[in-house]
Amino acid sequence: MRTARSTAKNPARKSPVTALLTALVTLLGLLALGGLAPAQAATHAAATGLHISDGRLVEGNGNDFVMRGVNHAHTWYPGETQSLADIKATGANTVRVVLSDGFRWSKNSPEDVAAVIAQCKANRLICVLEVHDTTGYGEDAAAGTLDHAADYWISLKDVLAGQEDYVVINIGNEPWGNTDPAGWTAPTTAAIQKLRAAGFAHTIMVDAPNWGQDWQGVMRDNAQAVYDADTTGNLIFSIHMYSVYNTAQKVTDYLHAFVDAGLPLVIGEFGGPADQYGDPDEDTMMATAEQLELGYIAWSWSGNTDPILDLTIGFDPTRLSSWGERIFHGADGIAQTSREATVYGGATEDDTEAPTAPGAPAASAVTATSASLTWTASSDNVAVAGYDVVRVSGTSETTVAASATNSVSVTGLTADTAYTFAVYARDAAGNRSARSATVSVTTDEGGSTPTGGCSVGYRVVGQWPGGFQGEITIRNTTTAAIDGWSLGFTFANGQKVTNMWGATPTQTGGSVSVAPASYTSTIAANGSVTVGFTGSQSGTNAAPAAFTLSGAACTAA
Repeated sequence: MRTARSTAKNPARKSPVTALLTALVTLLGLLALGGLAPAQAATHAAATGLHISDGRLVEGNGNDFVMRGVNHAHTWYPGETQSLADIKATGANTVRVVLSDGFRWSKNSPEDVAAVIAQCKANRLICVLEVHDTTGYGEDAAAGTLDHAADYWISLKDVLAGQEDYVVINIGNEPWGNTDPAGWTAPTTAAIQKLRAAGFAHTIMVDAPNWGQDWQGVMRDNAQAVYDADTTGNLIFSIHMYSVYNTAQKVTDYLHAFVDAGLPLVIGEFGGPADQYGDPDEDTMMATAEQLELGYIAWSWSGNTDPILDLTIGFDPTRLSSWGERIFHGADGIAQTSREATVYGGATEDDTEAPTAPGAPAASAVTATSASLTWTASSDNVAVAGYDVVRVSGTSETTVAASATNSVSVTGLTADTAYTFAVYARDAAGNRSARSATVSVTTDEGGSTPTGGCSVGYRVVGQWPGGFQGEITIRNTTTAAIDGWSLGFTFANGQKVTNMWGATPTQTGGSVSVAPASYTSTIAANGSVTVGFTGSQSGTNAAPAAFTLSGAACTAA
C-alpha cells in the first residue's frame, strides 16, 4: 500500500488498493525479507565526486556523507528561492528539489536548474534533483515514463557536467504505482544505463515502486540486479516511508535488509503525522537512520495542498509546524545529527578538536510553558554545526532542544516550576564542547491549579479558506504519570476535525472526544504530549472555551 498523499503533495494522487489486500501483501512481503543477498564485488569505473563505496554514499575524498535534509517543491513554487537559505539555516545538509521534465507540469529550463544548483552551492547544500512527472506511472494515467525523464536529464547534461561533488540525480519520483509493480525493474535499469551511456558519472538515485513505498518488496528483491547493471556502481536506492511503515518492525526490517546486503539506501521522503491510511512511525525511522548512518530527507518544506506535512507555515522559517519542530529540533533530528559536506569545508573524520564552550544562556519571553534562550556563539577550528540545550538537575542532564543557531525556544514546560538550562556546541565531526554556564528560569504560574491536575494549550497553527491546522498540548501538572486519557472539548462555531495525528478523534456535532495513540497515551509527571490536527471552518474559528481530561476539568493555558 502507499499513502495517497493528495492531502500532502501538490498534485492529486489516486487511492491505494483495498486495506485488506494491502495488509495481507505487506505482511507477506515483510515475511519474505532476506530476498537481498550480500552485495557481490564488482569492477566499476573510477569514481568522481559523490559516489558509492562499500555500500555507503561518500564524497570525493572518501568521507562518509549522511544526508539530513528536506524536500522543496520548487517546480510548483519557483519564486520561493529564499527557501534554500532558510533550509540551510535549520542545519540541513541536503535539499531534494522537485523539478518537472514538462510531461505533466511546466518544464524547468536549463537556466532554472543551473540557478537551483548555484543556490544549493551558495548555501552549502548537497542538491538532490528529481523529476516529479513520473509519480505513480502505471496507475496514474497522467504520469510520464522514466525514459522521458532520462531524456530530460540528458538535455541538461551541459548544466550538470562538473557538478558531481554537489548534485545527485534522482531519475524520477515514485515512478510506479500499485499496478503490476514488478514492471518497475526493467525501465529503471534501462534509464540508469541510458544516462551512463550518455556519459553521466553522477551518483544516481532511484525511487521504489508502490508510490515509493515498496510494500510488495519489488525494489528490495531486485536491488542487487539493478545495482549490478550500473557500470559505475554509483547508484543509491530511495525508499519513501509513509503510512505503510506504521510499526518499528516494518521500518527496521526494510532498512536492515539493504544494510545487511551491503547496498546503499536513503529515506528519500517520509512523513510523521497520521493520515486516513495510518500513522507512520517517524521516531523509529529517524532513530534507525541515525543508528545505521543512513540518510533521510523529510517531506516537505512548505506548500502542500493540505498542510498536514508542511514543515513550515507559509514558507516562513520562523513558523515551524509541529512536524517541523519534530524534524529540526526533535530526537535524532536535523539540528542534532546533520553534518555539512566536507566539499563545503565541513569537518573531515580526522577532526578531533572540539568547539569552544558557548556563552551562558540568557532567558527571555518566559511563559507558563516555554522560555526563549540565547547565548554567545562558540567557535571551532572548522565550523560549529549546532547546539544542544540541556536541563540540569543535580548531576544529571536531559536534552530538551537542539538548534543550528545560538538561540532556541524551549517548550513543553510546566507552569510555576524552576528549571536550570545549559548549552553544548557540536562541530560537524561530532566533537562536543565543554558545557556553558547555566541559567535558572521559573515559569509563570499560568492560572489556578486545575481540578484534574492538568492544563491544555490550544492554538491555530495556520488557517486558509475553509480550513485550518491546530495543535493541542496536554500537560500533566501532577507528580504522578497519567497512563491513558480521554480529552474532551466543544467547538462553538461549527468546526470539524478532518484529520488528527498523535491521537484519534470522535466528533458529534461540536463535541469532540480525543483518544491517544500508543505513543501519547502516557503523560509523565510534570510532562506533556502534543497532538496536531486539520479541520474545516467557515468564518469564525474560536478556540474551545473548556477542556476535560478523563472527565476532570483542565485549565485552558
